[in-house]
Formats: sequence, C-alpha cells, structure tokens
Amino acid sequence: MTYIPSHSSIEKNSEKQQTESLERHNMMLKTPIPVLVTKLAIPTVISQLITVIYNTADTFFVARIHTSAAAAVGVVFALMSIIQAFGFGISMGANSLISRRLGEKRDEEAHICASSAVFMAFLFGIFLLIGGEFSLKSLLRMMGATDTILVYALDYTKYILMGAPLMCASFVMHGILRAEGETQFAMWGICTGGILNCILDPLFINTFGLGISGAAIATVLSQGISFLILISFFLRGRSIVYLQCKWVSANPYLYWLIFFSGLPTVCRQGLGSLSSAVLNVLAAGYGDAAVAAITIANKIYMLVRNLVIGVGQGMQPVTGYNFGAGNIPRVRKAFVFTCVLGSSVCILATVLIAPFASQVIALFRPDEDVVQIGRTALLFGCAVMPVMAYSTYVNQLGQCLGFQFGATVLASCRQGIFFFPAAWLLLHFAGLTGLAAVQPVADLCTFLVSLPYQVYFFRTHLRCPDVSEAVAVN
Repeated sequence: MTYIPSHSSIEKNSEKQQTESLERHNMMLKTPIPVLVTKLAIPTVISQLITVIYNTADTFFVARIHTSAAAAVGVVFALMSIIQAFGFGISMGANSLISRRLGEKRDEEAHICASSAVFMAFLFGIFLLIGGEFSLKSLLRMMGATDTILVYALDYTKYILMGAPLMCASFVMHGILRAEGETQFAMWGICTGGILNCILDPLFINTFGLGISGAAIATVLSQGISFLILISFFLRGRSIVYLQCKWVSANPYLYWLIFFSGLPTVCRQGLGSLSSAVLNVLAAGYGDAAVAAITIANKIYMLVRNLVIGVGQGMQPVTGYNFGAGNIPRVRKAFVFTCVLGSSVCILATVLIAPFASQVIALFRPDEDVVQIGRTALLFGCAVMPVMAYSTYVNQLGQCLGFQFGATVLASCRQGIFFFPAAWLLLHFAGLTGLAAVQPVADLCTFLVSLPYQVYFFRTHLRCPDVSEAVAVN
C-alpha cells in the first residue's frame, strides 16, 4: 500500500491537523443545524447525481454498438452491484464508527477504523479480482449471459474486475471524508471520475475503435483517477483522519464491526439488484414493452431517491458527531430538519413529474405501449414519493448511530420483506397494473413500519433530558 503517508509526513502535519480537527469538531457541535446539514448535503446530492450518470453512461454508449452488447452491460451490472454493495457497505460501516469516534474526540480510534477499512476494501477487491478471473464464464452464465451475450460480457468484465480494488477503496475513502464533514473533497473525487467516464466512453468506443472493451477501459481509468484524487487529500494532509500502515488493525473484531455496521447498506444494495431482476422477469411475461416501461419508470423514481439519499448523507456526519459528543437535542433536530428538507424535495419532484408522466416516459422510448404502461407505473411512484424521504432517514439515522439490527431490518423492507410478497400478490390479483405498483406499495409499507420504529427509537435512545433544551438548541 504505497499510497499510505510516511511517519515523517504525519508528524509534519500533526499540529495543523489537530487544529483542523478542533475546528471541525466545533463546527459540527455549534453551527446551526439548518445551515450545517444544508452545507454538507449539497456536495453529497451532487455526488449522487453524478453516480447516476456514472452508472448509465456505459449503457447509453454501448447500446449503440449492438443489442447483445447492451445486454452484456446489463449482465455485468449485477457483478458491479456486488462490488458496489460491499464497497458501500464497508464505507458506511467505517463512516458510522469514524464520525462517532471524532465526536467523542477519540481521534486515534478514528485513524484505526479508517486505515483498517481502506485495507479491508482493497483486500476484498483483490479477492473479487482473482476469484472472478478464475470463474468468469460460469459467473456470467449464472447472471444470465447467453452465447451471444457472453462474447461481449467477457470483453467487458475482464477490465471491470481489474478496477475492483480501486473501486472498493475509493468508496471507503469517499465515506471517510464525508464522516469527518469534508463533503466537498469527497464530491470532487467522485464527480471527476463520473464526468471523465462520460467523455472517455465515446472516445474509446468509437474514435479508438475498441468497442465494448473501450467502455470498460474508460470506466476503469475513470475509477483510477477518482482513486488518485481521493487519496491525494490524505497524502497532502487535507484530512483530519490519517491513513497509515501502523493504524491497520490486527483485531478481527474491528473488521467484523465495520462489516456489521455497514450491513444495512449491503442488504439494501444486494436486495435492490435482486428485486430489479425479479421485476424484469415478471414483466417479461407481458412483453418487451412492459419490461422497458417499468424499467424506465423505476429509473426516474430512483433518480429522486438518489437525491433523497444525498440529503440524508449530509445529515449522517452531523448526527454521528453529536451523538458521540452526547448532544442528543442536536441529533433530534438534525433528523427533523432533514426530513422536512428531503420531503420538500420529494413533493417538488412529484409536482414536476406527475402532470407530465406520459411525456417523461416518451423521452426515453416514444412507443405507445411503453408510454401507457410506464405512465401508470410512474404515477404509482409519484403517489408515494412524498413519504419516501422519511423512511429513508429513519434507516440512515439508525445506521450512522450504530443501531444496526433495526437499520438492517428497515433497509431490507422496501426491496425484500415487503417487495417480494407484494410482487406475488399484486401480480396475482391485478396483473400488469399490479406489477407496476409493486415498488410503490413496498415503499408505502416501509413508511408505515418506520413511523412506530422512529417513535420507539427516539424514546429509547434519543430521549432529551430536558424538553426546553431540545427546543432551544441550534
């Protein structure tokens, strides 16, 4: 791990970083909540938007090569989802631990968590690279690659796997920067890679004539640039948390704690991939138009959800810091303000999308059947969109404060516990119309479960010693 700063570099910047740590601590504990959460949320929202572009750029450009090539990207996306699930999971687990340790002024433990998490993520990426290369064909077959798709999928995947260690490590460093409140640094690392990928894709695919391999190479190069930008913040002493070999823990319990703390994210990402595949299989029984329509509607729905998640990521370091410092009133106020802000975003999105549902679907595919089915699915989504933010933030709050069991159950609700029964029941009783409503119904059920859980959570873990203190806090 040659990118870890030397001991002399750490000592040189020690006094400066201690000052910055104190300033950051004071900012998290004293800045008015609306100002602080908004300031931290703006870069994370932008990062989420760039992530959406990152995930769709390859599909957009590769689809122009061949239908089988486009299908290959879809097959490989399941593999990338596994990388993302564990990368984000380790990141969120480390994020939760680091923000609380910094709030408690236990900086050395924060250094240990950060260095160990980066090591853990990099090691997982290497394991995935080696294991994937040895069983690539059978792995792609399991993911649904046919003979015609397999040729393209192999060309694409062999390069994507090479970037797995860098991708996983980048997710964790991005999370560390967010945990200490440096959301702008984190944004630049992710956004630069995403924008670069959009530029390199057509260049490598068309200009250099590399086809689908060019798209994969462009993705890996973009991920490498993101990695270098993110690690540069640590190498240049711009971060509060250190990354150094001596801080990498030999205690297996810490790695289990990081993984367990990130388990809700792993469940959310993993179940998301599984539920999407199940929905596509069920929709295929009604023809290609149904698959296309529900896919398009869900993409639009997920765009709004990504905005909601970005706002919540601005809340998480604030609540983690203040919970670690014992300032419960600010934790409660940060949650309430974030719910108001996120719900306002959802209501605005509903107002903008619902009246133009047909036109929005037609922008993607101006087919009469696609527009009709997609409009129905999108309107179902708009009906529950205003409550999406609240259930998301209940889940994120529990996760960042270290209450992983409840957070994992809530994370599993919308695309697991409620999704699969809803898919079976609605398909059986309402056919294609019911299928279009599966995800919104699952989201509504998750919201109804989140309400009593949040009340219980506040009464049990976030009880204010003085009500007047909770009202008067910044």
